[in-house]
Amino acid sequence: MSAWKSSIHEAGSSANWREKLPDLIGEISTWNKEIQPLVRKVSQGIRLSLQDGMLLYSYPNLSEIGRLANCVRTARFGKYAFFNSNVHVNQTNICVLSCKFCAFRRSKRADDAYALGVQSYLDDLAQYADYVDEVHTVGGLHPDWDVEHYETLFKASKKQFPHISIKALTAVEIKHISNLSQISFQETLSRLKDAGLASLPGGGAEILNDELRAIICNGKESSLEYLQIHRCAHDLGIPTNCTMLFGTIETLEQRLEHMIQLRELNDQTNGFQCFVPYPFLPDDSRLPEAQLATGSEILRTIAISRLMLDSIPHIKAYRMNIGDELSEIALQFGADDIDGTVQKESIMHLAGSTTPLDHDRVRLARLITDSGCIPVQRNTTYERFEIYIPPMPKRRQKLKMAYM
Repeated sequence: MSAWKSSIHEAGSSANWREKLPDLIGEISTWNKEIQPLVRKVSQGIRLSLQDGMLLYSYPNLSEIGRLANCVRTARFGKYAFFNSNVHVNQTNICVLSCKFCAFRRSKRADDAYALGVQSYLDDLAQYADYVDEVHTVGGLHPDWDVEHYETLFKASKKQFPHISIKALTAVEIKHISNLSQISFQETLSRLKDAGLASLPGGGAEILNDELRAIICNGKESSLEYLQIHRCAHDLGIPTNCTMLFGTIETLEQRLEHMIQLRELNDQTNGFQCFVPYPFLPDDSRLPEAQLATGSEILRTIAISRLMLDSIPHIKAYRMNIGDELSEIALQFGADDIDGTVQKESIMHLAGSTTPLDHDRVRLARLITDSGCIPVQRNTTYERFEIYIPPMPKRRQKLKMAYM
């Protein structure tokens, strides 16, 4: 079977993945004694607690944690690893907020401030329309753009590019649009869905702790509002991602509490499709007290995410943030998705990312194959899948030899 379909909620995950886990994990006695209680829990389908998560963060053998996370990943998806053909179009960098960690935001009067009007947005997207099936659109909180602006934008996009799925607007953007338009979160999302919005990205979650948010992203949506907005989206049948920004000033307990809040919401709504943990990038931003995450800590956090978030199907190694090399390793540490071709992106690159933007499907497939996985191209909402087989390389023409 080279192509198949799934429901939005199962998102391509094996229906009986929990039954496969014990065989993949094997005899509990073969694992290190210190971690055996957690291995037994995972094998028996018992949910991990915050205390279990703290043990995983302090346990010295990173490869064993990665091995356990990979067992869960393999039970869900076998050797498949997912990507899609997408482009990021950041509609504006003008923002009424000034989050400490953000290198993207500009004031309306800044020399390099920009705001793409509807036609400019469509012209930008047209450059990539023949090669992508998703546009990922997030940006600043423009002081003048209400729900009618985004309705016009999404309707025009779907009219001109009906094959392109619109994944757009973080929770804080939805809050801002709702406030400007003086309507509820639910009405805002309902109108945007009718205009063509297919799914929400999960950005802006940062860490779901309001004392911490008051320091790193003061003025953004509260923890409760982030969860409320995603709940509204799920209730309307709009699937969403969720994220976690780590390596700022949060504690390990706060990371785990963040995961548990997302897990508990998804127990009720079953609308989160993918969790995206990504580390803070320090360059050109304004959070000198940040702790910063090492490569091993990034892999550990991805693995722990896979083990803690049993109700969320996919874990993404966000290569725009962590780079291709670490993403490749992460596919053996619980991650099963590496985002997509991207083509163009501003927010992470202004913050210091050096990940190439010229990836095509062949290069992404090679990255996945090199990790020991099978590349599968998916659509935005994890409903359609197809094993990606790269085209055969063109044969080189040989010059005729002259014989003397």
